[in-house]
Amino acid sequence: MEKLIISSTSSSSSGSELTIDERNLFSTATKKVIDSLCATRQALSSTEQNHNDHFALVTDYKSKIEYELSYLCNRVLTLLDKYLIPSASNSESKVFYLKMKGDYC
Repeated sequence: MEKLIISSTSSSSSGSELTIDERNLFSTATKKVIDSLCATRQALSSTEQNHNDHFALVTDYKSKIEYELSYLCNRVLTLLDKYLIPSASNSESKVFYLKMKGDYC
């Protein structure tokens, strides 16, 4: 999705916008990945509280998941700020991208 966004919005001097299907695919793919990581983090939090014998291992893995979450959210925010929001030609697209930006901040 990242390559598609960069190539489609950088291909012309004015930048072209994603189609509605591409926009929805980007949103759905992002949401599924982030939700999956959040669920993993939540499961690790409950494991961390219940299993003191593996506390260090669980805490280490949880911090890796949190780093990955932060990294992915920052990538999404960069795509939104640098490519998608500036190329949004109609208000519906702009509102969609700004909502996504709020969700991933």
